[in-house]
Amino acid sequence: MLTAIVGINWGDEGKGRMVDLLSREYDVVARYQGGNNAGHTVVNDQGKFILNLLPSGILRPEVVNVMGNGMVIDLKHLCGEMDRLIEAGVRITPENLKISERAIICMPYHVQQDVLEEDRLGDAKYGSTRRGIGPVYGDKYLKKCLRMGDLLYPETLEKRLAGIVEWKNLTIRGAYGADTVKVNDLMSWLCSFGGRLKPFICDTGLYLDGAAREGKNILFEAQLGALRDIDFGIYPYTSSSYVLSAYAPIGAGIPGRKLDRSIGIMKAYSTCVGEGPFTAELFGEPAERLREAGGEYGAATGRPRRVGPFDAVASRYGVRVQGADCLALTKLDVLSYLKEIPICTGYEVDGVLTREFPFGDILNTARPVFETVEGWNCDISGCRRVSDLPRAAYDYIKLLEKLVGCPIQYVSVGPQREAYLKMF
Repeated sequence: MLTAIVGINWGDEGKGRMVDLLSREYDVVARYQGGNNAGHTVVNDQGKFILNLLPSGILRPEVVNVMGNGMVIDLKHLCGEMDRLIEAGVRITPENLKISERAIICMPYHVQQDVLEEDRLGDAKYGSTRRGIGPVYGDKYLKKCLRMGDLLYPETLEKRLAGIVEWKNLTIRGAYGADTVKVNDLMSWLCSFGGRLKPFICDTGLYLDGAAREGKNILFEAQLGALRDIDFGIYPYTSSSYVLSAYAPIGAGIPGRKLDRSIGIMKAYSTCVGEGPFTAELFGEPAERLREAGGEYGAATGRPRRVGPFDAVASRYGVRVQGADCLALTKLDVLSYLKEIPICTGYEVDGVLTREFPFGDILNTARPVFETVEGWNCDISGCRRVSDLPRAAYDYIKLLEKLVGCPIQYVSVGPQREAYLKMF
């Protein structure tokens, strides 16, 4: 079984929590895109963990974790993340963590360029996390990057780096007037952090193909959500990679394989980190209450998330482009304080009602159309069966199913590993 767990909206839907839960049924968990620009928060009996780069299956000792060729890896950040988990008692060895030799290295000058460009843009900024993701993906397609496998060949590494640095300094100095980077400093950085990671670097495509041939269950883990995809998201306020389920086998290393199932993750309400159109956004006191109830602050950056009611228009679009076979609804318990719950069921564009997600700049003028349903106004965090749910909570779930056109199989009612119920 090859399954992808993917975000339906703007990211931060709770994918890490669901990967941690469902990974008990899988032999391998593979991250297939992105870098340390987003975080997956997992709460289990070992504690609370925020994972930026490591697959969420790393918290299950029996699961093999793969960092695929579609990822961009900040070596220093990865080493620090590994250290924090090891200190907490998590086992990390070359047997349960495998890093693709084809994954791209996110260098310090990528972070520097990201910061310089966001500062240059000022009020027109894209809302970057300033962790080098845009510049490193740009360099990847310009073929001006180092890959993790290059760390295994020190005799050619410095020569490759020198050629890239000469080119990169033309931008850093010429475009931004900033201090240039030096080959010696970067080689020290690569050796210091890359040296420790060498035992984990391998041909993950070969490993995954072998696992698939043996009939092992593989779970593909995405970062962010459909509306942040470089092609199908709210461009240019997107990530710089392909976050959709269709890319999972490619970004993990087995492009010849096909998915058996795509599980979409969406919140019971809407959240968004960063810039760009967010039609259903709440403001003022209602937004503050929802943000505090849900603890809506970015796992990677700590930035307050923009919040709003459930957006059926955006979610239906996300379900379609992710090819979701079923859904997991997270943070339903957060809405328990509300006597009435608003839902965005449509957009008004130039006076015309639409229920389809618009393209580009049309989103900037779209206005939300809200409908209100009865809330349950009681604690549901202890519910473990459908029969435990208040009628209003059950009706809310079934309404969201109808609005997005996809069955909801899992419902999360708390951050703990077992705080969920299955609808069927």
